[in-house]
Amino acid sequence: MKLRPYQEEILNKVRQSYKEYKKPCIVSPCGSGKSILIAEIVKGATHKKNRVLFLVHRQELFDQIEETLRWWGADMDYVKLGMVQTIVRRLTATQTPAIIITDENHHAPAASYRKIYDHFPDAMLIGFTATPCRLNGGGLGDVNDKLIIGPTVKELILWGNLAPYKYYAPETVDTSKLHIRAGEFKAEEVEELFQSKYIWGDVIKHYRKLSDGLQAICYCSSIKQSKEMTEAFQDEGINARHIDGDTPTEERKEVIQKFRDGTVTILCNVDLIGEGFDVPDCNTVILLRPTKSLGLFIQQSMRCMRFKPGKLAIIIDHVGNVGRHGLPDQERVWTLEFEKGSNKPKEIAPVKQCPQCYMTVYSNITECPECGYVFRKEAEEKKLIDSDLVEVKEGGFVVDTRTLEECKSIGDLYSYAKSHGYKPGYAYLEAKRRGWL
Repeated sequence: MKLRPYQEEILNKVRQSYKEYKKPCIVSPCGSGKSILIAEIVKGATHKKNRVLFLVHRQELFDQIEETLRWWGADMDYVKLGMVQTIVRRLTATQTPAIIITDENHHAPAASYRKIYDHFPDAMLIGFTATPCRLNGGGLGDVNDKLIIGPTVKELILWGNLAPYKYYAPETVDTSKLHIRAGEFKAEEVEELFQSKYIWGDVIKHYRKLSDGLQAICYCSSIKQSKEMTEAFQDEGINARHIDGDTPTEERKEVIQKFRDGTVTILCNVDLIGEGFDVPDCNTVILLRPTKSLGLFIQQSMRCMRFKPGKLAIIIDHVGNVGRHGLPDQERVWTLEFEKGSNKPKEIAPVKQCPQCYMTVYSNITECPECGYVFRKEAEEKKLIDSDLVEVKEGGFVVDTRTLEECKSIGDLYSYAKSHGYKPGYAYLEAKRRGWL
């Protein structure tokens, strides 16, 4: 039982930080061995008879970290593992801790966490998160006083600690007209987008094309959608199951165990299987929940990147999250400043989708590494499109008598739209639907 070099480095930084600070937050990507680092800190503290209060916000995280702490050798007589919702109601009955450790520390600004911290003002705080920011992009400076930055996702992939990945973004729904409420897309509007059986079929089609037969976690936007997607997969002979926060505990444990064992192929859920959920054999994630939250995007998109020898992770994004947040391994500069937007990347590296295979790549790529498609420069594409809008002859525009199905190029679509009195946007949307843009 030995820490990795970068874990040792983080631990040394934590020790050094307490000479000047009292509330550090450790920033380390999903799959970087955060639980082991936590266990080492707890082990060192409890062997010195210091009491540790460990805060989690979900039962699955509680069970996993307890098992890890015992296995690593922490003295559990000095550890209080608690759900935040429970501890905040039993503050007077909780023994005073020397250290409070907060898992998924981006939740720390919530009132329930703050009430616990305020009740134990002399306790040292340590937070752990992959994304030290609020939903609005602001930092955690009103909770923490120091950021300790761990390795990047790119480094962890290079070192063999995370699986390499491929990111595909075949557009299934148009989220551009969704409205925002409390920093997120309106749930009822999102649900309306997924009523078409065409969409369900498109999701299954791309799963079969990109990751057929491999285990996948499907992140849905509502319980209704999750259940419908589960049925759609089952109708295609694919063993899928749905779980949500209201699923009875024993049933939920059974489904998750069957997924771990490989009996269940597709696990559909709504934000449940995310933070701290360790499924090394999960090869694929399917994103059907558009989100404005960078933290949620990172947690969900990287859920398939736990390392396993020979594994290539597949991310299928049907809702354009990559356009809002960049790719999972994009390097970001974090700050404690909690003003709105302070943690949003100064320049999100622009990405584009290959129209031939849906692979998502950075915009400066000239040839798709997946299928070899050669991207044309934007100016060249515009020139080609503009030059092929309609056929012009001496008598004026020729009426286009082709059917929509007979249109084989973007120029054909513009000609068809012009001839039928449609606005140019009709051709553009039809081209996007066909995957040409």
